[in-house]
Amino acid sequence: MQYKQGSFGRVFVLKFEDKDDLLSEIKRVATTEKIKVGTIMFLGGMRSAGLVSGPKEATIPPEPMWINFNDGREVLGFGTLFWKGDEPVLHIHGAIGREKETLTGCIRKESSVYLVIEAVITEILGIDARKTLNEKTGLVMLEL
Repeated sequence: MQYKQGSFGRVFVLKFEDKDDLLSEIKRVATTEKIKVGTIMFLGGMRSAGLVSGPKEATIPPEPMWINFNDGREVLGFGTLFWKGDEPVLHIHGAIGREKETLTGCIRKESSVYLVIEAVITEILGIDARKTLNEKTGLVMLEL
């Protein structure tokens, strides 16, 4: 395990509206505001999304299991924000439910908002961290 200590910087409150792209809009705010390290919390509704919900088998590198939905669901999520080169990289996990079914996974694509999502981005200062390609796993991972 590795760790570093930082402190809280700015706090941003975001309101996403129907059909906004959650992931691209968070990246846009991070780029515009130059948020280099941060956390993201959100809740609301998603119209559709593509998420990874586990590897097919516990091997390295993993082969992801994709799940997609497009029927409007409730969502609660948390994520991190770091940069790889000149662009922000998000790692966001969410619990996404409809009726008695709940999906849990890493939201990665087609992240369309249904009605509204409210989010808070908390900037973290004093930590030199970035995302880099990890050759062993084949994934873009955090480097401290």
